[in-house]
Amino acid sequence: MPETELLVRFKNFIIYLSFFTTLSAQTFPDKVVDSLLAAGINQILLQNYSVAKNTFAFLEKTYPDNPLGNIYMAATEIAKSADYEEGFHNQYIDSLLDEARKKTKKLLNKDNKNLWNNYYQALISGYSAYYNALQNNIFTALSNGVKSLKSFKKCMEIKPNFYEAYIAAGTYTYWKSAKTKYLLWLPFIKDDRKKGINLLEKAVKHSSYNFYLAAYSLIWIYIDYRENNKAIYLAKKMLKKYPESRFFKWSLARAYEDTDINKSISTYKEILTSLETLKFRNMYNDIVLKHKLAMLYYKKNDKNKALKLCNEILDFEINSVKIKQRLEKRIERVKQLKRKLLK
Repeated sequence: MPETELLVRFKNFIIYLSFFTTLSAQTFPDKVVDSLLAAGINQILLQNYSVAKNTFAFLEKTYPDNPLGNIYMAATEIAKSADYEEGFHNQYIDSLLDEARKKTKKLLNKDNKNLWNNYYQALISGYSAYYNALQNNIFTALSNGVKSLKSFKKCMEIKPNFYEAYIAAGTYTYWKSAKTKYLLWLPFIKDDRKKGINLLEKAVKHSSYNFYLAAYSLIWIYIDYRENNKAIYLAKKMLKKYPESRFFKWSLARAYEDTDINKSISTYKEILTSLETLKFRNMYNDIVLKHKLAMLYYKKNDKNKALKLCNEILDFEINSVKIKQRLEKRIERVKQLKRKLLK
């Protein structure tokens, strides 16, 4: 979940299409399915992952031919792993997405022009893209991202005001331009970042459950586009409904970095306090947050607090070899910062 890594993933893979992806303003025709989806997604946003998983398991059991239960059990597991920065249960996630693919294929064979059948396919590819991106499987991520976008576009052909597709298209359009902006001098390269933002802003206004996905994606895009005040406003709006959400707090803290260091520090501390209540954690996020706080204190010229945090980070005992490897570069930057502070 660390901001810098999330932002790099968004830029590098251009496939952040389906993280908390839900149905658009055109809610699912079956009211029971609709209510279970709404409840489960709400539980994900509240970080009640076990409850969310049980909700989607009940959905799968009650509607065994519908792939949504499988898709959202996988989505819950992906969200939990991303939040806690723990290793993915690959076999479990892959089995859920594979089962969803089988069900979707049967439905598409019966009716390939049905909005929801194409929507399922878009979701599966989107989650596969994001899931692979988080694991740095670049080519697989890009391939699934393109498939997801293609399916979402088909949904738009069937129903033009299907705002779910606006989120996918807007996010893809923005980050694709953001990654190629150094080529804008070429006549065939266009800057479509504003177009991507406009698509997401429409989705925020018109979608229902998807409002949260659109808002989260848009906040990070505002930050990248240097519109931090818009990012702050939207993040605070989301936190009114989900005040304990680490996802939205992290984006708010990042947006404050360039406008109000004290508020940024305060918000990062809130996230750190929230993490410290978790019984089983691998300390990855603790180290990232303390490093970010140390850098902010250094920027404020509060060297004593910055040095204290650097020492705390370097005193951490990390048992996981994988976590140690992932933190190698960051630990080196912490050492560099400590050397600056000691001069």
